[in-house]
Amino acid sequence: FVKELEQGILKGRADLAVHSMKDVPVHLPDGLQLAVVLEREDPRDAFVSNRYARFEDLPEGAVLGTSSLRRQCQISELRPDLRIRSLRGNVNTRLRKLDDGEFDAIILAAAGLRRLGMRARIASELTPEQSLPAIGQGTIGIECRTDDERVNALIAPLHDAETALCIAAERAMNQRLMGGCQVPIAGYAVLNHGKLFMRGLVGEPDGSRVMRAERSAPAAEAEALGVALAEDLLGQGADKVLMHLYQP
Repeated sequence: FVKELEQGILKGRADLAVHSMKDVPVHLPDGLQLAVVLEREDPRDAFVSNRYARFEDLPEGAVLGTSSLRRQCQISELRPDLRIRSLRGNVNTRLRKLDDGEFDAIILAAAGLRRLGMRARIASELTPEQSLPAIGQGTIGIECRTDDERVNALIAPLHDAETALCIAAERAMNQRLMGGCQVPIAGYAVLNHGKLFMRGLVGEPDGSRVMRAERSAPAAEAEALGVALAEDLLGQGADKVLMHLYQP
């Protein structure tokens, strides 16, 4: 969908596109820019269940649904006793499958449920220690033509500089790892008193091997922080894990 929207902007059929940042590739087409990053919503993953209040309450052998290799990797490491099954479709379809009894619980993005007015469906949120968020999770970005001064000026007041720094660090890590949105890569940065703190993760989908790293740096060095964190992960063997996943 992102590519189709970008083509619409480039061909003049649209002035801008609004994206979930976790879906935006690290390389944008020539002539387009990520002009605005909105203030981040809740970046955490949501535990959704009609029977259990917390992830920790799931009994041995419970069936958990997720469409994300990133979530699958971390959940499998935490709870290898669970049966993790693929969960596809839009949010309503996924919730219906849960309500129909196909799953004991499912994992969705907390921000997405909140934006859809479905906060009540969240039983609890997973901590970043349990499930480190995806690159850009919880954040909305606005893409437009680089030379469109009118649109750039109109949307500029929506930009949140602090969130943009965090996203820059996360996307720099992802670019160095040559990651996409369908691989078990996680990265989450927070800004506190002018300093960025960031954690990153790469792992096997089955959770058998998970590499973690964390670093901090001045806010002005956001992209360098992301690259350095990626290098830490590569030094642990992340390149071998990702290479295996990218092979046809």
